[in-house]
Amino acid sequence: MNYLKTGILLAALTAFFLAVGYALGGEGGMLLALLFAGGMNLFAYWNADKMVLSMYGAEPVDERTAPEFHAIVRELAARAGLPMPKVYLIDEAQPNAFATGRNPEHASVAATTGLLKLLDREEIAGVMAHELAHVRNRDTLIMTITATIAGAIGMLANFAMFAGYSRDGEGRANPLGLVGVVLAMIVAPLAASLVQMAISCTREYSADRIGGQIAGNPLALASALKKIEHYVHQAPSEAAERNPATAHLFIVNPLSGERMDNLFSTHPATDNRVAALHDLAQEMGTKARAGTPAAASTRTHPHAAAVAGWRRGSVPSSGSVGGRPRRPWG
Repeated sequence: MNYLKTGILLAALTAFFLAVGYALGGEGGMLLALLFAGGMNLFAYWNADKMVLSMYGAEPVDERTAPEFHAIVRELAARAGLPMPKVYLIDEAQPNAFATGRNPEHASVAATTGLLKLLDREEIAGVMAHELAHVRNRDTLIMTITATIAGAIGMLANFAMFAGYSRDGEGRANPLGLVGVVLAMIVAPLAASLVQMAISCTREYSADRIGGQIAGNPLALASALKKIEHYVHQAPSEAAERNPATAHLFIVNPLSGERMDNLFSTHPATDNRVAALHDLAQEMGTKARAGTPAAASTRTHPHAAAVAGWRRGSVPSSGSVGGRPRRPWG
């Protein structure tokens, strides 16, 4: 159902874009808009991941610089049947994470140091499984295309404001006149933003469900979401505020406010996501979490505060740990 909703919403967004082109320049304007959208999507397909990582100052890490974090991602990627993505850390107090890349073979996942300090190992695994679910679903490409078309509609609206409405590009009367310009300037960008946000919401629910299945404990992801939601507004992200169009990439909206589960939010309400994860846990027979161990001591590496303090050892595949019910990352 989520895939069907996404397809319908993407079709609606494309229709908005073509309608704006027609309102401004008739059939020629519509064709021009289509070519423009194709060019922007092609550019975004190849370059969006590099641009987003650069915006947030993400630094690549490996087995040497962040061994525990890198090991979590490697194990989860194997469970999900995905190639190992590139792993990044962002020196940011706000707890958050995102995935980017045009396909699973060229994917990257990033987490903030604030997230690694806040969450325990099981919760971090839940968050990164959510991000890998986005990679497996190719949501990173879907949302890149969505953001590109929505942005292009905004650019066309600005063009309408400065170009006027009396004539189209071939000297003919604008087919919709003043009404077309008003639609292009006001209604279309607003509608495009609403559709973009609705698509983002549908993809988050799917990534939560698949991420919970990959990690093996949906309740750990539910716990992580509640913690992130609580702390994310206490540590504003300057980079996110400068680039609000990237808010949909994160596991929790990094911008201030925007908590309502409606068309004006890039993410579903956290309470609704947590409830869905509890339903999934019942389906999977996952037991409730007993508590949250604290993280982290200090090491000499710049990211040590984010990656230190976790218990070492391989992930058990069955049985129990220390007489307690088995956890995937216990």
